Amino acid sequence: MRVLITGAAGFLGSHLCDRFLAEGHEVIGVDNLITGSIANLEHLAGNEKFLFIKHDVTNYIFIEGPVDAVLHFASPASPNDYLRYPIPTLKVGALGTHKALGLAMEKGARFLLASTSEVYGDPLIHPQTEDYWGNVNPIGPRGVYDEAKRFAEALTMAYQRYHDLDTRIVRIFNTYGPRMQKEDGRVVPNFIAQALRGDDVTIYGDGSRTRSFCYVSDLVDGIYRLLMSNEREPVNIGNPTEMTILQFAEKIIELTDSKSKITFIEPTDMRIKDDPKVRQPDITKARQTLQWEPKVSLDDGLNAAIAYFRPLI
Repeated sequence: MRVLITGAAGFLGSHLCDRFLAEGHEVIGVDNLITGSIANLEHLAGNEKFLFIKHDVTNYIFIEGPVDAVLHFASPASPNDYLRYPIPTLKVGALGTHKALGLAMEKGARFLLASTSEVYGDPLIHPQTEDYWGNVNPIGPRGVYDEAKRFAEALTMAYQRYHDLDTRIVRIFNTYGPRMQKEDGRVVPNFIAQALRGDDVTIYGDGSRTRSFCYVSDLVDGIYRLLMSNEREPVNIGNPTEMTILQFAEKIIELTDSKSKITFIEPTDMRIKDDPKVRQPDITKARQTLQWEPKVSLDDGLNAAIAYFRPLI
């Protein structure tokens, strides 16, 4: 296949480029580099099956020749980024999705949208299943990301229903691994950086909030399987093993062999407003329709992430 990936220089986008190239496909990577890094793609320089185009996908996307699949991963994804770029986040969720869907229509390509567990907001059911509509604050600071993704899902389904476009939607839960930004603002790079420096590992609140962490290679495998499947409704991809943020901080300190202490901070930061109290995917659908479930253990995945961050700290 000839595959186009928006957000190709980002954490997930760059790993997707690697996977599709490893499977023998041609890849066109598109990114405007406001949060992505060309360093994530440097290892692909000279690869005849890879083409990079610097472009803002909120504008018309012109590609010569055939395209068999469009994977729309362009978007700021961390609280630091989408609070720094609130309007570009909304624009790439709305205009960018519209332009990417238009390209898929023009080329007769299959379309896959990168959505997020944030469409569930601060959930009132646990774990979260795909038929849950969510509990989202549309005017809170996180609403720029949550609602951009919810709108992108609605637009994707409209193209499926009214234009008969072949579409897929993946709802991505917390994912980690090499190529995350050091100053990402999310818990994995934050805790690893603090532990490696020997600083206090800081937790907002009392540490009782929960998350479920999926290693990037597992996530990419789930996305690849979804694209190749016949499933046209949203699918959760993530690791269902849930733990508290306090337990996660203790795990990071153990694996880094750090002398760091854990401290607790009152959650007054804008990034924490409307932060979900729990997050755990129900992956029954992925297991049944994709024969997918995560394989990488938390210790193995975190050791790989720590090895990546160590020379950067």
